[in-house]
Amino acid sequence: MMITLFQFLVIAAPIFQVITASDADPLQDFCVADLAKDLTLNGYPCKRAANTTTEDFIFSGLRNSANTSGPSRADAVFGFVHSYPGLNSLGLSIARLDFAPGGLIPPHTHPRGSEIIYVVEGSLYAGFVTTQNQLFARVISKGDVMIFPRGLIHWQLNVGNTTAMAIVTLDSQSPGFQLIASSMFGSDILDEVLVKTFFIDENAVRQLKATFSGSS
Repeated sequence: MMITLFQFLVIAAPIFQVITASDADPLQDFCVADLAKDLTLNGYPCKRAANTTTEDFIFSGLRNSANTSGPSRADAVFGFVHSYPGLNSLGLSIARLDFAPGGLIPPHTHPRGSEIIYVVEGSLYAGFVTTQNQLFARVISKGDVMIFPRGLIHWQLNVGNTTAMAIVTLDSQSPGFQLIASSMFGSDILDEVLVKTFFIDENAVRQLKATFSGSS
């Protein structure tokens, strides 16, 4: 049976909406996440309004700095919906980035959210790469703000002689966080794929897999 273009668009419209939509717009004043229940398509089920308190809308996790003693000498404290239930259905999240001198938040993506970074202290070499491999990067310092578009690879490197700190906000309650290197070498991808992708030998692949095996 033949169908017209109009009929196809009517049938496919709900599918396209699911594929292209970001976090759904809320249909009520708030929907504090009930983390005891399973995650649904558009977030967690709502906690009963009668049981909601002011504390559900406050997050104190950013008071303390992230641990910068690891190999990258930088880390983040995330205020995503899993730790900040009041964000549920609001399309927002927040994080604190801390850097020792030379610290790096390695290249990564947020598949479900665009990001804005505000430098509170220090100087960071920050940037992103487009799908056409165009680089947008420079040193940003205290008071500067930079945007990282949704899904694009980006990073932040402390290029100063002191510690650095930044606050980032994202337009999703659960934007995701995927480190590029650990995704490739910390998973069980066939060695041959990595050899041919990065033009390195099998010994180098095994060494890198050993390095990242605890990061996947």
